[in-house]
Amino acid sequence: MATNLSIDPALIERALAVSGETTKKAAVTRALEEFVARRKQKDVLDLMGKLEWNPSFDYKAERTRR
Repeated sequence: MATNLSIDPALIERALAVSGETTKKAAVTRALEEFVARRKQKDVLDLMGKLEWNPSFDYKAERTRR
């Protein structure tokens, strides 16, 4: 999907420098992927303290189960 965006050229140059990408498209794609991943992580963190855990669950026993 072709999209025209007006992005600060200095910001694009910084993104290229820190990402190691060689094209603007690759740098923007990586930035969007990382943005989405971080937001998903935040959603998981928001669940902290809201889930009920079974205190008798033995997670170590589950590791050896085959």
